[in-house]
Formats: sequence, C-alpha cells, structure tokens
Amino acid sequence: EYVKEGLDWANVDFGMDLQPCIDMFEKPMAFLAIFEEESLFPKATDLTFQNKLMDNMLGKFPNFAKPNPRPDPDAHFAIIHYAATVSYNLTGWLEKNKDPLNDTIVEMIKNGSNDLMIRCFADHPGQPLEAPKDDGGRKKKGGGKTVSSYFKGQLDDLMTTLYKTEPHFIRCVVPNTHKIPGGVEPGLVMHQYQCNGVLAGIAICRKGFPNKMLYPEFK
Repeated sequence: EYVKEGLDWANVDFGMDLQPCIDMFEKPMAFLAIFEEESLFPKATDLTFQNKLMDNMLGKFPNFAKPNPRPDPDAHFAIIHYAATVSYNLTGWLEKNKDPLNDTIVEMIKNGSNDLMIRCFADHPGQPLEAPKDDGGRKKKGGGKTVSSYFKGQLDDLMTTLYKTEPHFIRCVVPNTHKIPGGVEPGLVMHQYQCNGVLAGIAICRKGFPNKMLYPEFK
C-alpha cells in the first residue's frame, strides 16, 4: 500500500525473525514437549525439569540461554525474545501445569444446581457418554491433560482463525526487565516500539496519510 500511494518507504530488516523462537517452543523435544513430559512424570522435580531443559536445548536453540543473574538471581533459564532477553524462574511450574480436574468431576459440576459453575464449564465436554470403540473395551482413566497442552490447543485454534480472517493486532510491550509493577524502562519500551513498527506508523500518520482505511476510501 505504501508503494502504491507513492510513499518514500523501505522495509526495515531488524534481523529479528521470530521463527527460531517459535521452533524452540514447538519442535519435538523442545520446550513445550519437555514441559509436558516432566509434568506427567510422577518423580519429576523442578531440578530434573531444569536439567532436562539445559541438556536438550542449551546450544541447540539460539533463543535458549543461561539466566542473567542481574534481573533475577534465582532464575533458572533465559529466553531471547525479539524485544529483550527475559530470565525465568521455573519453581512450581510442574505442579501448576497439572490439571487434576478429571472429566467425571466436571460432569458432576455441569449437572449440578450452581448456575455460575455450570456457565464456567459450559464449553467443557465433560464425561464421554460412551467409551471409544478402539479402546479394546477398557475404560480410560479420567483427566490427564495439562494446562500447557490446553494452551497449545487453544493457540492452534486461534492461529487457524487468524489465517482465515484479516485481524488487527494490539501491540504488547514489556515495560521493564525486573517484573516490577508500575516500573518503566524507557530504552526498553522504545526499542520494542521501533522493532514492531509503531514509530514508523506514527510517522506516516503525522504526514497526513490514512492508517485505518484504503486511500480511495480516504479521498
């Protein structure tokens, strides 16, 4: 659109392709796969989770790194995002990722008398009415999926929807590297604005060109 309207504009390559970071999360034996495996392993601990991440990812994925002790001395690993390197503390992640609420309990809630709880679980399938035909006649135990697997399924559904539509995005900005409420690091914020094209868009708007409609509609 910029070229069609005669703008003196050139695409800026910041060298920050997000595909390596996406691969780091989604590839087999990458972050989400290891997280899922450790969450379902009964004897797994925070230490075994950390060691498995380091053994399988450090040096193999460029966006996975050792933590920087300056922002968080208790961090266990770091991820190099496009905006900044963020250190993470994985204490308690495995326990939080487990979802012990099985289908039988959800079915009881869905058939209960509490209207609020019924609405909360309206989209949950609950207990299957009949056993799958390919299970050899054996009933499967209820529950077992993790929060991360639910999240990935929802993310896949979201991406499918986005590819079918013309979405408009809200820019999310990391205000500081210390996770401090109300804390703002101007340099960090401006770096993100520059990388995601916000400053370029503002400059075009200030010149009087339309930013929310096509030029013929603007005329």
